Amino acid sequence: MNRIASCFEKCAGMGRKALIPFITAGDPNRQVTVPVMHAMVKAGADLIELGVPFSDPMADGPTIQRSSERALETGTSIHHVLEMVAEFRRTDAITPVVLMGYLNPIENMGAKKFAQAAQAAGVDGVLTVDMPPEEGAEFEQICAQYELAPIYLLAPTSTEERIAKIAASAKGFIYYVSVKGVTGSQAPDVSEVAAKVEAIRQQ
Repeated sequence: MNRIASCFEKCAGMGRKALIPFITAGDPNRQVTVPVMHAMVKAGADLIELGVPFSDPMADGPTIQRSSERALETGTSIHHVLEMVAEFRRTDAITPVVLMGYLNPIENMGAKKFAQAAQAAGVDGVLTVDMPPEEGAEFEQICAQYELAPIYLLAPTSTEERIAKIAASAKGFIYYVSVKGVTGSQAPDVSEVAAKVEAIRQQ
């Protein structure tokens, strides 16, 4: 069983949800990222989403945009992010790590080269915000070859057909965006989110 599946199984056995915090790698500098990852685990994180800084994070609100800007100002690249995961893995072989970011840095590195390096570093999954499943078949195959979970997004506007399509091919978990628009732009309607999540679970 992979680390992501083990994480959710453990949480289910304890009758609770998984705590999945997010940070941008390299913010405020590269030296603090791995210590912060360990601190999150110590504070109760079950899985870590590690943001790969990108110059045009179109789906993110101002908080994460500024975080990416600060990380890029320190020179943080996708190669540095993978080095951070590898360093984290030297003392934590259990906590799943999912990289969250945009397709451009992966394409620049080369999808296969990225997947090889990600597996070697100890990455468990990849959430690529701007790659819909309709365009992800080749990347899914590469991820499968290197035991990485390609994670897709669903949103309040997702149709039943799209929910079914993503649920059928989902690996790791499905990321549900709780509001329309960029992250942090508004507070979610909790009852609407609960209803949508339940509909997704039925797939």
